[in-house]
Amino acid sequence: MYKKIAMLGGKNSILPFKGLGIDVYPVTDLEEARHQIEALAKECGVIFVTERIAEQLEDTIRKYDHMPVPAIIPIPSSTGSLGIGMNRIQRNVEKAIGMNILED
Repeated sequence: MYKKIAMLGGKNSILPFKGLGIDVYPVTDLEEARHQIEALAKECGVIFVTERIAEQLEDTIRKYDHMPVPAIIPIPSSTGSLGIGMNRIQRNVEKAIGMNILED
């Protein structure tokens, strides 16, 4: 079954993804972002979230960590990376294979 891909974050950070065919959902506050994640989780296979939002909504995102879908993936915003996305990938790799092969 086809699941769509969504991008959630500040307008300046997510607008370029629209050109790639990804559905973009600009948000202006955290409560709006929380509701949008919960709504998108019902219909999306992958949800990209800017790191700045992911950092503040970790409790909401954590609810979906043990589910096969959606995959919620933090990405850097237009203002730069906080390292949250890479840390999350490293934790998942370590959980899957027993060691972190991505560490420097």
